[in-house]
Amino acid sequence: MSRRNTAKKRLPEEDPIYNSRLVSMLTVRILQEGKKTLARKIIYQALDIIKTKTEGDPLNLLEKAIRNATPLVEVKARRVGGSTYQVPMEVRAYRGTNLALRWITRFSRERSGKTMASKLANELIDASNNTGSTIRKREETHRMAEANKAFAHYRY
Repeated sequence: MSRRNTAKKRLPEEDPIYNSRLVSMLTVRILQEGKKTLARKIIYQALDIIKTKTEGDPLNLLEKAIRNATPLVEVKARRVGGSTYQVPMEVRAYRGTNLALRWITRFSRERSGKTMASKLANELIDASNNTGSTIRKREETHRMAEANKAFAHYRY
């Protein structure tokens, strides 16, 4: 880490077809072994599947799915006097979006289905309808934070 000045936050560039930063952030999450064109192809196929299934704008559905999956609070381990407490902390917007994208890709990989594009499309549709594994993970995170609300005074 540099001692002189802090690194500037670099925003992801927009993807070539939809001109959306969310699509490029999702591309990075799906990316494996540096194959970005394959990851983009999977995402574009998933968005096409969404377009045919819902007859709506796939970008709006993607934004809605990410908004629904974004957690508001999470727990972080904090060590105080030899014991570890799960302290509830508010999630910043950028981290919340990243968590939502990470959960969506993880649960779409674990889903049963033929192709990754169809699994991703189904997970996004489920997340936009407030159902599915991604939403269950967000609810579980919120429940953990609610259960450990007593340790909120250890916040740092």
